[in-house]
Amino acid sequence: MDLSDYQQLDLASRLGVIVAAVVIAHLAVITIRAASRRVLATKFNRRYSKAWTITTLTSSVAMFLLYFAALGFTLNELGVSVTAYVASASIIGLAVAFGSQGIVQDVVMGVTILLSDLFDVGDMVEIGGQTGIVRRLGMRFTVLVNAFGSEVFIPNRSIVNVVSFARGYIRCLADVTLSADDKIAASMEGRIYEIVTGFAEQYPGILITQPDYEGRKMAGSGRRFLRVKFRIWPGRGAAIENEFRKETLDALKKLDETYADWMISVHYEVENRPLR
Repeated sequence: MDLSDYQQLDLASRLGVIVAAVVIAHLAVITIRAASRRVLATKFNRRYSKAWTITTLTSSVAMFLLYFAALGFTLNELGVSVTAYVASASIIGLAVAFGSQGIVQDVVMGVTILLSDLFDVGDMVEIGGQTGIVRRLGMRFTVLVNAFGSEVFIPNRSIVNVVSFARGYIRCLADVTLSADDKIAASMEGRIYEIVTGFAEQYPGILITQPDYEGRKMAGSGRRFLRVKFRIWPGRGAAIENEFRKETLDALKKLDETYADWMISVHYEVENRPLR
């Protein structure tokens, strides 16, 4: 149907054509959105949330423009000037935007985050004092999962400073000196393993993975020590520096009365592995 045929129709028929066009366009957008979701979920995995958010935003804008135009055509058929309609809609839009500044700021900041690639789903970040792994990027909220498995919803407008932990964790190393006596050293190792196991059960909220043992090592001075490697959430090393160190120190002093405080050291380092 061309424009001349459309103009020759009566009012009811023209309104029917507008409604039919809107319904067809709406179904097309829904189909494209569903197809995009299936494709993104199977091919883009980690970036799925970000890509899906962009797709949802684009389709929502398309739907808004579709209905805005359809309403304008309908009012025009009923004798309302298109110019007056657009002017009225602009005034209403400004009033709504002014009354919903927070929502507008959230959306603008959300788009900025998506387009600037500030962080991505799966990254470990600290935002406004909240540390967690990014689970979802939305138009209004960025959702983090913290060390306790809880979801933290952060309004996009409040995102000012972002600390990104590119490697996803902090590595905390505990070097425990062993006795020069092989028998006592073996007893110390067994006790250390027990303490580490109990510590992991007692403080699951600070550990990203179970502790690893790097076995016996030899210092340049000839001192033997056992290294325990903890992969922890950022800012959660106090429990290792205090509780773990104290419990280990007390246990080893019972096996060797000469055991001194300096024989257990806790330090941090970045693991040598490629960035994402």
